[in-house]
Amino acid sequence: MNTEIRYYFAVFLRRTPIFFAVFLSIAISGLALAIMLPTVYTARGELLVDAPQIPTNLAASTVQVSSREQLAVIQRRLMTRTNLLQIAREFDVYENLSQMSPDEIVSAMRADTSISGSGRGAEATVMAVEFSARSGEIAAQVANDYITRILAESVANRQERAEGTLDFFEQEVARLEQELDERNQEILAFQNANSEALPDTLNYRLNRQEILQQRLSQIDRDRVVLVDQRNRLTDLQRRGLDTAEFAPDRPLSPLERQLVSLRDDLTNARAIYAADSPRVTMLASRIEALEALQEEHVESLEASSRDPAKAAAPPTVMELQIEEVDTRLRFLEEQTSAIDAELSELEATLERTPANAIALQALRRGYENTERQYNVALDRLSTAATGERIEVMSKGERITVIEQARAPDAPSDPNRPMIAAAGIAGGGGLALSLVLALEVLNKSVRRPVDLTRHLGITPIATINYIATPGERLRRRVVLLLVVLTLAIGLTAALYYVHYEVRPLDLLWSRFVDEFRI
Repeated sequence: MNTEIRYYFAVFLRRTPIFFAVFLSIAISGLALAIMLPTVYTARGELLVDAPQIPTNLAASTVQVSSREQLAVIQRRLMTRTNLLQIAREFDVYENLSQMSPDEIVSAMRADTSISGSGRGAEATVMAVEFSARSGEIAAQVANDYITRILAESVANRQERAEGTLDFFEQEVARLEQELDERNQEILAFQNANSEALPDTLNYRLNRQEILQQRLSQIDRDRVVLVDQRNRLTDLQRRGLDTAEFAPDRPLSPLERQLVSLRDDLTNARAIYAADSPRVTMLASRIEALEALQEEHVESLEASSRDPAKAAAPPTVMELQIEEVDTRLRFLEEQTSAIDAELSELEATLERTPANAIALQALRRGYENTERQYNVALDRLSTAATGERIEVMSKGERITVIEQARAPDAPSDPNRPMIAAAGIAGGGGLALSLVLALEVLNKSVRRPVDLTRHLGITPIATINYIATPGERLRRRVVLLLVVLTLAIGLTAALYYVHYEVRPLDLLWSRFVDEFRI
């Protein structure tokens, strides 16, 4: 066991130049990085998302956005290229700002900015804003500028959403009002175009049709009676039974008796029915027609009395009665034609009524649907106006400042002892791993046990290789040169990268961000 330990210790001593070359190179690089990294100051400010000041069951804001979504939107708008370039140039964030491209400035600003939120469930949402810069004053100024922009963006965003909602419902209400007017005009135009065949007047037209049909039946009965009366008068006249002459003091003629009867019926009907009822209208029409007929008859008699030729032969009573019957028959024919024409019009309108009812129902249904939409939009417009007023007066959910960012007294980065310790530990681990890897990969015979293991023979004696003092000196000089070359080369490479390619602090921040869990 002791032999094995001595062997491995001897191997380690033989590999000491490689071990120290790797170890010193990495350790020196770590120390150089710890020294060269610039001092970074981080300023931190905190914001709080306050609950609405007015209970939501009384009046709710129309901006229904969760705190996390609101903060995410604000962060996106804050970290735009335009804002970052403006802030970086306003506060002269970087020493070599004039030499940096806009893309490099934006990348550096985003890498140096940290915005995070906390709070779950019923807990209040707290938003932390951090910025890292080369001095505490710059870090505090940038962080406070972020906070100011976040507050302004929050107010503007919520007001914009509330005003957008209000504008939408105002336009929707105006649109629905116009649509209601258009539908109302359509209904009115349809009713005017089909006023004689609307479903609202269907019962009246059916009743009117029944009255006219009854009137036709009555006219047919009256015609039969008149035709029979004329036939009897004609028969009497043919047999020469009419010898009496016309006398002014004769009794009432059938036309006069019918007028008296109709006038009595009209008086009774007006006592029972309305003035515009179908029966009153019909009786008045018949009376007017008979009165006109009577006037014509009187005028003809007067004309005959003035005519000497006719005065010599006055008409007989029989002839006057026959003439009166013919006049009444003609009047009944005229009434029959008028009633038939009106019945035809009524039948046409009755046929059109079902289709008009369906069309009118569709128009009214569209009007009712639009009216319901209008009422809903009007109610939502009132809600949107209340919500917009809440946002304008900042009575809804809002972001307030808990703590302004202040200039830190001590730097936050870099952790120089940690970086140096990591360089030393990493160099030692890597150097030791390299030595172990070289020994594992070396399959040459270096001790008697290797001969026995590989060749199956046992040597009698072994002689170690004895290096001369010159060989040992050359080996040490080569080792020293390799270590110095690696150390100087790595230091020069770090210097070149920092001042010619990209600052080491940016590379270090990106490295940390990439591997941060």
